[in-house]
Amino acid sequence: MEVRLEIDGDEIELNEFVKKILGKTLEGMISTLKGVKSDWKILKIEVVR
Repeated sequence: MEVRLEIDGDEIELNEFVKKILGKTLEGMISTLKGVKSDWKILKIEVVR
């Protein structure tokens, strides 16, 4: 699993533990949503404040 975090165009370096925590947490959250196929390949989330 590849996980990247980018804020205002700057990529934030993540260690393997943080990548795994973020990736598995998001994977678990979206797997419960109606309409999400179980064989999805790419997940993109954008937050603007």
